[in-house]
Amino acid sequence: MQFFLRSEKMFSSGMADSMPETSGVGTVSSVPMRFVWRYGGRRVYLTGSFTRWSDHILMSPMEGCPTVFQVVCSVLPGYHQYKFYVDGQWRHDENEPCISGDYGIVNTIMITREPEPSVNTFSGPDTPGSRTNMEVDNENFDHVETMPRITEDEITASRHRISVFLSTHTAYELLPESGKVIALDVNLPVKQAFHILYEQGIPGAPLWDSYRGQFVGMLSPLDFILILRELGNHGSILTEEELETHTISAWKEEKMHLHRQTVRRPLVHAGPCDSLKDVALKILQKKVATIPIVHSSSQDGSFPQILHIASLSGILKCICRHFRHSSSSLPILQQPICTLGFGTWAPTIDGSHEHHLATLKPSASLSSALSLLLQAEVSSIPIVDDNNSLVDIYSRSDITALAKDRAYVQIHLDEMSIHQALQLGQDMNSPYGFYSGQRCQMCLRTDPLHKVMERLAHPGVRRVVIVEAGSKRVEGIVSLSDVFNFLLG
Repeated sequence: MQFFLRSEKMFSSGMADSMPETSGVGTVSSVPMRFVWRYGGRRVYLTGSFTRWSDHILMSPMEGCPTVFQVVCSVLPGYHQYKFYVDGQWRHDENEPCISGDYGIVNTIMITREPEPSVNTFSGPDTPGSRTNMEVDNENFDHVETMPRITEDEITASRHRISVFLSTHTAYELLPESGKVIALDVNLPVKQAFHILYEQGIPGAPLWDSYRGQFVGMLSPLDFILILRELGNHGSILTEEELETHTISAWKEEKMHLHRQTVRRPLVHAGPCDSLKDVALKILQKKVATIPIVHSSSQDGSFPQILHIASLSGILKCICRHFRHSSSSLPILQQPICTLGFGTWAPTIDGSHEHHLATLKPSASLSSALSLLLQAEVSSIPIVDDNNSLVDIYSRSDITALAKDRAYVQIHLDEMSIHQALQLGQDMNSPYGFYSGQRCQMCLRTDPLHKVMERLAHPGVRRVVIVEAGSKRVEGIVSLSDVFNFLLG
């Protein structure tokens, strides 16, 4: 049984939809902007300079989070002020930029601008024209830039601002306006689950136990790596019959035995009203790649619905978007990544870097790559040539490429090279974007933190490879968990 859970954000734009475009602006088009009031109330209205302070737009409570209200308005690019009318009282959001204005003691300010390609700002991963892959902008890897060091007080202040942002924004903001979550029944054969994840272009899925009437876990690429290795021990070539006899439920029981677990671990999840900081900390503490955002319409928790699959890259994308035009006020974002003391780096002559940086050659066997992914407990491995220059990257999620044309039936893990395994996935076209975009993200050791964060905020990217200018020799790796442990440390 395979089923889909559709998650939609419903917006009520109120009188904003009928607002005129304001005379004298010419052909400048309006920009849809979402306004959010997170602090409760029974009836909440929005008004601002874009309504000439005359129209009050009714805001709607968010589905699954009744204390949070929102509305989408069409706003012309420029400088605007706005405030909220909550249960008969004028209010402002103290966690957003604000000033004293003519229409109340304090008004919140928002700047909505159309992108300016020539301006060097904290653009975030959505910026049109951003090019970040293995083959583009090679000239950007031929020079380095120096930036001034900052004090510990400035680092602390920057961390605090980011922490406040994450604490005052909820997991609901991670939800796309419309989308679906694919869930798998625990009684599905592993073979069928393997094909579903490949066909849908996703690395993993929540598991539904119809007998217990609840979600009980996640099926991840790590499961498939372990399955292939275990089944490979029973014969020289994997067969469809072997995979057919393994249901997801049977595999989970076997996995508990392999890890000597006596108690089944509960599903790690979060609610739509949980703060982004709580979600990030839960992912870090539980050492998982993703967690589902679960909402139940009943008080006893029955009839649960998964609204979204949250990841650190999605949370980082929110940070990039929020601080897009204010990176100069956060000195930490301007610092070279090599000066901040986190990540995994290649050994230096003076021995200052002690962590082992795992890399492999394209000719190495797929079995060695899977073993290294497990032993090093990493999400991906840089693939380098004889000069240690980066040529590609092999990730845990690449294991689903073996479902193409039922390749797992025909291969032997010790005989297939990493190069051959990567070729299997070259024409994977994900309908939901997990495999879209660039496979491998690179930066220089002198690049500022915000640039590394932009790379990591791309869907499906969990590690950025730090390369040497010009040669692209691998110097280090910075992961999503590295960045969040540093920002929240």
